[in-house]
Amino acid sequence: MPSSFLELSGKIGQLNKKPLPTGQPRTKYINNPSLEILMDGEKLNLLLKEKENLTLEFKERYSSKIDEDIVAFANTKSGILILGVSDEGKILGQKLTNDLKAQINTIARNCSPSMEVRLSEINNLVIIEVPEGKEKPYSCSSGYYRRLDGNTQKMTHDEVRRMFSTHEQTAFESKINRNGTLQDVSEEKVKRFCQEANIVTAHQEISEVLSSVNVLAGNLLNNAGILMFAREVNRFIPQARMTLLRFKGETKVNILDRMEVQDDLLTQFEQAIFFLKKHLNLQSIILGTERKEAYDVPLEVWREAIANAIIHRDYSVTGADISVEVYDDRIMITNPGSLPKGLNKDEFGKISVRRNELLADLFFRMHKVEKAGTGIQRMKDKMIEVGLPEPEFSMESFFIVELKRPTSQVTPQKSPSKIPEKSQKIIDSITENPEITRKELAEKLEETEDTIQSRLRKLIKSHIIKRVGPDKGGHWEVRK
Repeated sequence: MPSSFLELSGKIGQLNKKPLPTGQPRTKYINNPSLEILMDGEKLNLLLKEKENLTLEFKERYSSKIDEDIVAFANTKSGILILGVSDEGKILGQKLTNDLKAQINTIARNCSPSMEVRLSEINNLVIIEVPEGKEKPYSCSSGYYRRLDGNTQKMTHDEVRRMFSTHEQTAFESKINRNGTLQDVSEEKVKRFCQEANIVTAHQEISEVLSSVNVLAGNLLNNAGILMFAREVNRFIPQARMTLLRFKGETKVNILDRMEVQDDLLTQFEQAIFFLKKHLNLQSIILGTERKEAYDVPLEVWREAIANAIIHRDYSVTGADISVEVYDDRIMITNPGSLPKGLNKDEFGKISVRRNELLADLFFRMHKVEKAGTGIQRMKDKMIEVGLPEPEFSMESFFIVELKRPTSQVTPQKSPSKIPEKSQKIIDSITENPEITRKELAEKLEETEDTIQSRLRKLIKSHIIKRVGPDKGGHWEVRK
């Protein structure tokens, strides 16, 4: 972390009030209309060093399809669209001509409901700032869209229906906490977040960093900002606690170990991981042709379950904590709050509906969660992979995940003796091109993407192939 970040310690609580040079473009942070800043090359560089996320999208050039991203930002938490940059952050350039300005403004006005966007050109890049809409949901010519992590996704009929029924209600995480100001921010917590999220903070005010992740309005933090960055979280939101328990046997009688965590959400996440590593057993298991040491319940599963509990908990509920309970035969992770409004049990695991979009985005930036909508299926697949029952979910007033622990050594699993012809073609294609996509496999084998996905999943479960890295930017490997 650059030393200049540490030099900001004496500036917490001071907004940037330098006079603006004449003739320079003037803009405002989205969600912070009271904080007026100069969007100059330096501040633009801060955005360019980030990867695409909930509120940031790169486009190589202008296309009329940017209307999808515009309504997606308006339907979610606002956002910034930068034209002239590749997905990998390579600068290609885009001029904001009068004709282009007219086209973009026409696109925004033709959305339903009509909206306005803020345009500027800086360093040969076009900046489009989209405010969060007050009349959700918004649609464009091709339908309704929303942001999930760093992706613009088309909304289903049920998702649109849910948004119509809930758009007037402000989420707890987005509400301004009138008692929490920049003076209450922990510099160390901001620094740690930036390190986890690979955000370069040289020459940046802490107020700018917090504004860029949508947790600051003027000099006040919203509840998401309190939960992540306040020096004393419990002073503002006392119900934001986590209780960690290890019981003897299979009943809630004798407590062997107990820990309470009343701190920011990243600390809660890290302490829960530490606690489970302390109380779960390491054992030797065979995966395909490989033998390795692993916890008796796969780390990836309970790591995902803990992150989900933190991201999806209803922080407006008082008198209840997130709890992680370890028994001889199971792990139970409980968080206050049932399924988000409008999502039913049949849709659970198939549709990604987040109670706390801002918190989910912050954890995504820190690489604590992966692509939206895949977590539940990955948990199920991983448990089956090691011969354990699928996770059990309860969704009443509390959301509960139960993970069974093995009562004896996990039985080694065998790879299938004969691989189906189509699956063998997938293996051969991956061997030739490890970066081949599911869509390319579908075209090559003349099958649907869903069928290819099913075949890939079976090959992964059989430990014949594995995925290295994320869906976007990762690659395949064929196990020896």
